[in-house]
Amino acid sequence: MAASKPVEPQSGGGLPRWQLALLLGAPVALGLGAAYLWQRSRAKEKRAGERKTPEGSASPVQGQRAATQPEHEDMSPLDRAQGAKNKGNKYFKAGKYEQAIQCYTEAISLCPKEQKSDLSTFYQNRAAAYEQQAKWTEVVQDCSQAVEMNPRYVKALFRRAKALEKLDKKKECLEDVTAVCILEAFQNQQSMLLADKVLKQLGKEKAKEKYKNREPLMPSPQFIKSYFSSFTDDIISQPLQKGEKKDEDKDKEGSVISSGYLKAKQYMEEENYDKIISECTKEIESKGRHTAEALLLRATFYLLIGNATAAQPDLDKVINMQDANVKLRANALIKRGSMYMQQQQPQLSTQDFNMAAEIDPRNADVYHHRGQLKILLDQVEEAVADFDECILLRPDSALAQAQKCFALYRQAYTGNNPSQVQTAMDGFEDVIRRFPKCAEGYALYAQALTDQQQFGKADEMYDKCIELEPDNATTYVHKGLLQLQWKQDLDMGLDLISKAIEIDNKCDFAYETMGTIEVQRGNLDKAIDMFNKAINLAKSEMEMAHLYSLCDAAYAQTEVARKYGLKPPTL
Repeated sequence: MAASKPVEPQSGGGLPRWQLALLLGAPVALGLGAAYLWQRSRAKEKRAGERKTPEGSASPVQGQRAATQPEHEDMSPLDRAQGAKNKGNKYFKAGKYEQAIQCYTEAISLCPKEQKSDLSTFYQNRAAAYEQQAKWTEVVQDCSQAVEMNPRYVKALFRRAKALEKLDKKKECLEDVTAVCILEAFQNQQSMLLADKVLKQLGKEKAKEKYKNREPLMPSPQFIKSYFSSFTDDIISQPLQKGEKKDEDKDKEGSVISSGYLKAKQYMEEENYDKIISECTKEIESKGRHTAEALLLRATFYLLIGNATAAQPDLDKVINMQDANVKLRANALIKRGSMYMQQQQPQLSTQDFNMAAEIDPRNADVYHHRGQLKILLDQVEEAVADFDECILLRPDSALAQAQKCFALYRQAYTGNNPSQVQTAMDGFEDVIRRFPKCAEGYALYAQALTDQQQFGKADEMYDKCIELEPDNATTYVHKGLLQLQWKQDLDMGLDLISKAIEIDNKCDFAYETMGTIEVQRGNLDKAIDMFNKAINLAKSEMEMAHLYSLCDAAYAQTEVARKYGLKPPTL
């Protein structure tokens, strides 16, 4: 796909960018926001059954009288309340919820107000019965009574969270399930799954509204250059031909005219990217000789600033231009296919890549980017076949060689195959030996070495990356994370990530990572600030939804800390 960064397999129904978990392994400590990133795959497989039963035994216990025994005057109000509760439990287990509710109501009315622990149990039990009747408002009301008397009552908090979700009160639901996750030390799959579900829903809702109204933002020059470097058969990114005037062309009669497209190409060489879209528009409106090229270049920059809505009509036009250069049409298909993948439409994406391969079968870019698509779809064998085809067409494609090694490594690592892991690691050694100037090879090898806990050598690989590309902010972020995992050196890790922001203040990955670390440190306000900065820089609605999820997780934690004094472990 149209990116130079590594890609990861699809997980579940969406394509969340869980970089920290997928690329760098376990964290050094867990905070709430980080837990949603890491604990989903790292938590113990400790599953609790559905919490549908009320609390308390339905049979008499020591110190209590059976509800079926005749009541005596010497029974205390609490004993009578417990008897009513026990009777309610019997009805509950028999599926007679209305009678159970009546018994729990009687228990509540009989129980002395100072017996807060018992009273909270009675309210929680009645809420359980209301839950079986899908009376969500009543569930919330009774659970709230229970939590008011026992603020750390996990059953009541979780039951209220589920009812709030049914009432579409996602923010309040998230706060409750966050408290439950902390109280359960992130070990219960039910509460973790609900938290994850609500965070995704909130993230998608907020991102949809925000992305629709966002101001277009040009990425950093480093990002743009990295993007174009992932193409080798892209006509629009090639420099002006020798002897070609930078801003002039000739019409059919031979008269010299101004060319918006050639002017845009000049701005490309000068890294004056903000003027490219307007110059391409001039070429298109004048129906100049380079209209097809101008449409593709304009679409590309629309994609770069995150305006897929504007990009698609331009891409569609180029693809349907039967008389246009086939390289242009194939490139447009690659970019539209990548756009569809960002929009989580893998079927449309696959169709575009396959069409590109049909119309331009000797275009190495098609196979390179389709290989990355296959990795996202967890089709590693097909991905490797595409990378091999790319390498066959362009034996000097260091990027494809490195991506192939990474695909083979991830397949061996996730499949727990040590011999194949070693084969992949040997492949990385071969890539960096044959292509010593390919920073991507060192970066991907460093990620594999980190997985293998060969931290010292991984650090050396990142140093090589920085030597080759000193203005690549992402490398500093990865190196900073390595210091945290390897040496637990928080200061050095934060310094490196701060350096990344200094190099590229539009690096959303740096802000996201800084926010995640601040969550772990317990600096929630700063974390929220970092996530909000990343949100404003997000290049797709999907990325923005992921970042909103992290931000909402941090905000929910601040509310839980304020209400209940609950905080997870911090660095």
